[in-house]
Formats: sequence, C-alpha cells, structure tokens
Amino acid sequence: MTEGLSLRERKKIQTRRTLWKTAAKLFLERGYDQVSVAEVALAAEVSKMTVFNYMSSKEDLVLGPMHEHIGDAARSVRDRHPGESAVAAFRREFLAALHAYDPSVGMSDDPHVLRMRRLIQETPALLVRAHEYVRRAQMLLAEELAAAAEGPDADLAPVVAAQLMSVRYAVHEYNHRRLVAGESAEAVLPGAVALAERAFDLVEHGLGDFATLPAGTGAASAGTGSEPAAAGPAPAATGSAPATGTGAE
Repeated sequence: MTEGLSLRERKKIQTRRTLWKTAAKLFLERGYDQVSVAEVALAAEVSKMTVFNYMSSKEDLVLGPMHEHIGDAARSVRDRHPGESAVAAFRREFLAALHAYDPSVGMSDDPHVLRMRRLIQETPALLVRAHEYVRRAQMLLAEELAAAAEGPDADLAPVVAAQLMSVRYAVHEYNHRRLVAGESAEAVLPGAVALAERAFDLVEHGLGDFATLPAGTGAASAGTGSEPAAAGPAPAATGSAPATGTGAE
C-alpha cells in the first residue's frame, strides 16, 4: 500500500494510523465523550497541535478510515472498463469488496471493527459525521455519473447515485446485523452476495414489477356480503415500489 511513497509520506501514514489506534483504544475503554483530544495526543506521544494537523476534528479520530473510502463509489465508475456501464462497474467493484471481506462494505467479523461500529452507532456526534460522509460519497458518485452521461441523462445522475448507494448501505446493514448476532463473515457472505445480486438486478432492470399485488387479493376482493364487490375485476397494481423494498431482510 505504501510502495513508491516518499519517506515523508510513509511517516504521515504511520502517524495517522497511530493516532487512530490510540484513540480507538481510549474511546473503547472509557467512552468517546469521556476522552479529550489532549488525552489522545498524550497517549500517542504527540502534541495536540499534531493531532489537528492530521485530523480536522475529534470525530475523525474514529471515522478517518471511513473517510478514506469516501471516493470508492465514484472511483468505480471513473475507472470502469471500456464498454462497461456505470451500474455494472459499481456492481463488480462492490461484489469484489464483499468477497474480499472488506470492512468498508460491512464484511468484517474482526471484533475490533465490530466494537468500533457499535461505538459509532451509540455516539450521536459520530453518527452525524458518518452521515455527512455518506452524503458526500453519494454526491461524488452523482458528479461522476453526470460527467459520464450525455444530454438529459445527466439530470438523472443524482437519482441513479441514490439507488446505487442505497444498495451499498442496505447490504452493509444486512452484513452488520448478522455479524453482531455472532455469525462469521464466511457464513454471512453467501446471503450478502445473493442480496446484492438481487438488489442490483432491480436497479438495472427497474422496479416496475416489484411487490406487485397479485390479482384477486387485497381489499378489492374481500367482499363482506353476498353482492359482488364491483362491476368487473379490480386491476392489478402496476409499479408498487416502496423506497425501502429492496429485499434487505
């Protein structure tokens, strides 16, 4: 990962990692709100000024690794293969990350990673910053999609970005829910891949038939007397696609 970098850049990376590891240890032991930046600096044997040279805020002492992946989605589109669609490239890269047990897609059963995830969920300030990163990642993806599209399709870039990122985070949550319940990443992987494949199929081929109510069911056919409900059968629903209905169970 650091091949080809100068000594100065390698030192910066090492210092940043030391700060993350030191802060994580203190936050997990005592709680995020009970540890100051000055205490992290002291434990890492650097000055408080040095901490802020590497981190823009206290929240970044936890979320720095997440920030490093903020451009992954946009990069998958920018670096797509010749003849490959943006959706196909995003799908390929995401599935590869699942198979690599990448923590950035929630596919890690490392106890430390799971504890840090729980810390984020239980700390309002960290949740707010994490959501900012999510919005930023989606915006970068939308910008890349708009640059790749032509004419009116460019106006659809934010819609496509929202759909693709929704798949990413729905599968991420599915993974985390099973991992914190005690399952191994190896056991979770087949279900995560199957869910991702189904979700991407919906994005690629449209949601028009998703959750269509079968004809002859529902309130229209539930007669309460001997009289027919109405003249003629009730039409089948067309295009019932709730925003959260992506099959992430």
